Amino acid sequence: MKDPLVTNEVGPSSNVFVEIHVRLEGGADLARQIYLQLRAAVRDGRLVDGERLPPTRELAQRLSVSRNTVTRAYEWLAADGLSSGRAGGGTFVHGVSTNRTKARRAVAPVRVRAVWRGITAPQPSPAARFDFGVGSPDASMFPFETWRRLVARELRASRMISRYGDAAGHPGLRAAIAHHAGIARGVEADAADVLITSGAQGAFDLIARALLEPGSAVGAEEPGYPPVRMLFESWGARVKAVPVDKEGMVVDAIPDDARLVYVTPSHQFPMGMPMSHARRIGLLAWARRRNAMIIEDDYDSEFRFSGRPLETLHALDVDGRVLYAGSFSKTLLPALRLGFVITPPSLRHTLESASHVSGWHVPWAEQAALAAMIEKGLFARHIRKMRREYASRHEAIFDRLLNDFAEWVDPIPSSAGMHICAPLRRPSEKFENEIHRCAVSAGIAFDRLSRYCAARPRRTGLALGYGSIDADDLPHALELLHRCFINSASVR
Repeated sequence: MKDPLVTNEVGPSSNVFVEIHVRLEGGADLARQIYLQLRAAVRDGRLVDGERLPPTRELAQRLSVSRNTVTRAYEWLAADGLSSGRAGGGTFVHGVSTNRTKARRAVAPVRVRAVWRGITAPQPSPAARFDFGVGSPDASMFPFETWRRLVARELRASRMISRYGDAAGHPGLRAAIAHHAGIARGVEADAADVLITSGAQGAFDLIARALLEPGSAVGAEEPGYPPVRMLFESWGARVKAVPVDKEGMVVDAIPDDARLVYVTPSHQFPMGMPMSHARRIGLLAWARRRNAMIIEDDYDSEFRFSGRPLETLHALDVDGRVLYAGSFSKTLLPALRLGFVITPPSLRHTLESASHVSGWHVPWAEQAALAAMIEKGLFARHIRKMRREYASRHEAIFDRLLNDFAEWVDPIPSSAGMHICAPLRRPSEKFENEIHRCAVSAGIAFDRLSRYCAARPRRTGLALGYGSIDADDLPHALELLHRCFINSASVR
């Protein structure tokens, strides 16, 4: 028998009906009250063409009226041409546009915190033919069949829990992440140190809840990751831009009053260079002197193509000052919203409590499925496959930038990640904008370096991701981009 909850059928053959709200007042003209409310729901778009109304017996029982009363209301609706039906087949909304605009309520003026006047969610942009967007993995390489099988296994009634799970996350996934991080990144942790979050951003939010008071100073890389900066500001923090150079974050430039520092040492976002060992030691020493904490966002560390991987800050930390955050948004899919933070024992209880009050945990079945994927070695195999593919794309783009774009950009060498940063040799927001305008016209999407900058003068250039563009499209896309540079330079 077909499950009515998963049917895709719409119209008279469907067994699914809507739960329409009807409010009755007093005991007079009940049929007319029902009719008028159903008619209003159709006309203002709450009920649309093809939707099935509740059976007369069902609605009568719910409203505590006679079935004849509901039948009469349905008959009046049909007489208006707003419904149709047949005996035993149900009553359906009929002859109404499915695109009808719903009535809008008046919007009362609401006073919000001033910080939200400057923070806005990005609006979805039209899909580009050639997408060099940063941070998007190649969805075509995701092991959909494997993932579907693992999730289906966890959705069996015998494996599902009928209560909320641990706020810290699925025990199997916490153990799997601790084991994987220990092997792949040299991070010493056990399952109790791992907290599952909704992506890396969810980890940063929990940390901010735990550590930041209104007015707290936070050091963040410049240029850096805008959502983190905006998150800290939304909690009332004063975010101080800390410059980066060829060795990563300039430790001597961190404000003395910073209580928290956010850094991407493995693959600085967006520039791409790793933080030198000397800078890592210096940052840990600074945190010790200032009694501060460090968020280590191990961004893109899985996709290292060459060179020896540097030790994580977490592995070098002997004082318990590093919160190591990671995400599966780049290695798997952003839509899964799975991330984690490995916390020192001093913050374990606080972060678990923050998770409890803010959302409890991300979907349990997906957590269990990912645990199985890691334990069976399927995740590591997927990473190796992605690493080989991304290395090939990285090389193709970097070589082309070095040769054909050398007049305008100075690409930063990197041995890891999913994008290449190419600063303009002569910084100019006007030139950057002109290139971007031309690229959009040619069906090319890329990120401008200036959008990652909070301080002025902003750095300018291109950040070219290669997760969302097919390798076969790279030559033509780069040729079109090259023409944009030529055309933009002529009008600069």
